[in-house]
Amino acid sequence: MPELDGPDAPADIDLGGGVAHLHTPSIPSRGGLALTHGAGGNCESLLLQRIAAVWTAAGFTVLRFDLPFRVRKPKGPPHPSRSDEDRLGIAAAIDRLRAATDGFIAFGGHSYGGRQGSMIAADRPGLVDGLVLTSYPLHPPGKPDKARAQHLPDLRTPTVVVHGTKDPFGTTAELTAALALIPSPTLLVDIEGAGHDLAPVKYDAATKTLAGAVSLFGAPTSDSSVVVPLFDPLR
Repeated sequence: MPELDGPDAPADIDLGGGVAHLHTPSIPSRGGLALTHGAGGNCESLLLQRIAAVWTAAGFTVLRFDLPFRVRKPKGPPHPSRSDEDRLGIAAAIDRLRAATDGFIAFGGHSYGGRQGSMIAADRPGLVDGLVLTSYPLHPPGKPDKARAQHLPDLRTPTVVVHGTKDPFGTTAELTAALALIPSPTLLVDIEGAGHDLAPVKYDAATKTLAGAVSLFGAPTSDSSVVVPLFDPLR
């Protein structure tokens, strides 16, 4: 597992006054990942650190950043009335990432962060080339009737969801049905036994995000039997 200290440590950058780290690969960058956290954490979470390390080692520039609600207050959940500010913060981070690298640009978000990223991607087709969402919070625990899926039919971005089978925010069957609403390629990566935090060390969830992205993010050529990868960290 790549480490975040030493000569390849990320650079701290200014991004709206919050905490943000730019991870630059030691080889020419093949693309980028803008990566953010959920409602209860920040960009220093172990899951995000491990995802950043795995993707950077594979040749991608990663911008790991705090959402605006976390910039305003160090603890506590976001307020629903200001979620639009978090979506604008995601868009700003993606713009900053595009200034640092070209190639395939993905957005990765855990739980609340992933939901907000999928919402702004639905509003702004082409904002990113792919979404990698960990523990998408499909509904509040115990309230499957309150599904957060209204925007999914408008989402035109290929989407990978990495999901723990013990996540109370949605079952595998519920996530499968929700992803079927998206009129773009999708992939559900189930981690057997994992909860909402994905226990990143126990289940190596970071590696699974990269594997899911490699599996999904390709494009057919004029010959439908041939696939030319848009996203290929192994080339």
